[in-house]
Amino acid sequence: MSRKTKHFYEFGRFRLDAEGRLLLRGDEAVPLTPKALDLLLTLVEQHGHLLEKEELFKAVWPDSFVEESNLSSNIALIRKALGEKGNGERYIETVPKRGYRFVAEVREVKEESAEQSATAPNDEKKKAPPELLSSQAKNYKKGILIALAVSLVMMAALAFGFHKFIKPALRKSADVEPRVVPFTSFPYNELDPSFSPDGNRIAFAWDGERGDNFDIYVKQLGTDAVARLTTSPAAERNPVWSPDGRYIAFSRVSKESGVGLFLMSSLGGPERKITDYNVTAESVLSLSFNLSPANWSPDGTWLSIADKSQAEESSSIFLVARETVEKRKLTAPPAGSTGDDFPAFSPDGKTLALVRNSGNISEIYLAPVAGGEARQLTHENAYAINPVWISEGREILFYLYRGSQGSFWKIPVTGGKPERIWTPSQTVRTFARSRQGQLAWSQLANDMNVWRIELAGSTTAKQSMTPLIASTRFDGSPQFSPDGQKIVFVSNRSGSTEIWVCASDGRSAMQLTSFDGPLVGSPRWSPDGRQIVFDARVAGNADLYIINAEGGKSRRLTTEESEDIVPSFSHDGKWIYFCSNHNGSQQIWKLPAAGGQAVQLTQQGGFDNEESSDGQYLYYAKGRGVPGIWRMPAAGGEEQLVFDQHRAGTWRYWAVAPQGIYFVTAETPERPLIEFFNFATNKIEPVVTLEKKIISRSSGLAISPNGRTLIWSQFDQEGSDIVLLETLR
Repeated sequence: MSRKTKHFYEFGRFRLDAEGRLLLRGDEAVPLTPKALDLLLTLVEQHGHLLEKEELFKAVWPDSFVEESNLSSNIALIRKALGEKGNGERYIETVPKRGYRFVAEVREVKEESAEQSATAPNDEKKKAPPELLSSQAKNYKKGILIALAVSLVMMAALAFGFHKFIKPALRKSADVEPRVVPFTSFPYNELDPSFSPDGNRIAFAWDGERGDNFDIYVKQLGTDAVARLTTSPAAERNPVWSPDGRYIAFSRVSKESGVGLFLMSSLGGPERKITDYNVTAESVLSLSFNLSPANWSPDGTWLSIADKSQAEESSSIFLVARETVEKRKLTAPPAGSTGDDFPAFSPDGKTLALVRNSGNISEIYLAPVAGGEARQLTHENAYAINPVWISEGREILFYLYRGSQGSFWKIPVTGGKPERIWTPSQTVRTFARSRQGQLAWSQLANDMNVWRIELAGSTTAKQSMTPLIASTRFDGSPQFSPDGQKIVFVSNRSGSTEIWVCASDGRSAMQLTSFDGPLVGSPRWSPDGRQIVFDARVAGNADLYIINAEGGKSRRLTTEESEDIVPSFSHDGKWIYFCSNHNGSQQIWKLPAAGGQAVQLTQQGGFDNEESSDGQYLYYAKGRGVPGIWRMPAAGGEEQLVFDQHRAGTWRYWAVAPQGIYFVTAETPERPLIEFFNFATNKIEPVVTLEKKIISRSSGLAISPNGRTLIWSQFDQEGSDIVLLETLR
């Protein structure tokens, strides 16, 4: 036996294995890139000492020239692995303009382990009698011959089985589950990947090591080196390489100067504005307008973008000349459409693929660049994004959501039935395809849960915030039952988005619906607590459904081709309010709960809705991203603006109580603030500042019937990384 010494560093909950190059949290390995691990080891070995940036460059990148952003991105990666959040620096201290210091207490540990020697020492060998050795030799030779014969038979059987069964299964498995590898693993969000023409580099947007502002970065495949191209305080997104690789076009969103399309060298340097978008920065930041990536013509002279002629119109596709900045409108979406986006030039430059939206239904269309009507290519009644030309222009690759499940599909440009190619395990935001056939996409890693806080008064917190309903996936849109004993919510913890019910303490969760695919949401209780009304896209467009609160079969309430969404019951249970675009615009309607003809209530727009507890008024917002809470008599009549301070109603986080309205202000997106508008005084008072972000497109705030408990949904973990796939047929 021999002894081997292993060297560890222990700090906090972590143990760093210096020889094994492994970071452990308890018994769990913490993933880190090789360079990040080198950097951590260097800092830990010199704990308590300030290490200048040049020292770290020499220690970690001794034979390479790297930019300072590469050091900061690896520091950020380490901090994420160690669990540092916000401005906390429990482990690594930043010394501005100088370097970094590992400040946590470190304990060096050396452990010895025994290893078995390969051969025993000579003095331990014992000699056997000659006759025993001879017998052993004969038996040994006989055993060898038998073992050899058995091995040959097994090898033949294995060879036959491999070619007959295993090899085809492996080939089939490889087709079904392509190998996905990480490209970035920085903290917070890396979005909008775009391949360089040679396929060796990817430009992307990253909101930095503190998650506070997006800039454009370029990273080469197979290396850790990252180059930062933009440094403005505005948000830069959607980088796209020119066909010759010389330029990168990108969008910039600034509350001061608006939204613009810019151009710069792919190596960095001066920027040039190509055009302004006719949309507001607020509409882009609140996600009420989807600023999809621009796309280059094959000869590099034009860029196609999604924009508006006027702010109140639906979006269309425009062409912008790179040099002369001439801008002309190409598509004209029909009435009822919410606009065109995601333009993509065909390889010959004669056709644009695009996405045409209608509510939450998006289909792929083809439009001639020379002008003319767009032709619908897909008819899936689902949500398609990001068309990409493949097969030398003969097919379109796109990503399609059916409910919460998304897959890659392809369809011939001549039309026909699309073919599903592959379903990734994680949700894809947008993807890019290189000329060489590689795919890159931004992969979500979000965990949204429901939290609560107890109130002593309308604006006085009785205790700190605590989690209430949690899983590793999406849990949101919570609503108390009329007696306050239960909560209905939406979750995709079962693999698809469904309606769930649990006790008011978060326990005993029970799945009510089992649509297994279509998107469902906006659940609301009947006044007697026996039923729940919600919207779902079972038939393609959205309709209203109702289900028993104890479970059972759901019943469809609306059957029109319009989008019928966000329902709620009247105080007496006789009516169901909802939003519909039946007459071409989103308005509030009401439907008899017992069945019958729907009646339109609003004329100037309406969306989220909730009746007052006394049944006198209907409160409502006018749309996603639109500020203001309005009201009108429940029986119908003139509308009245209640308040729009702090952009109340912009996000779908507001709830009506007898004394006022709780809402999340839209002025602090990074750390949202719950506030209370008092009906008696018309004043706004702060309630609590949330520690995490919220999702602005889904309802997420509720008050208990007794007014003592406030609940909301928030991101407990938020981020996205860019991943790579070699090929996808």
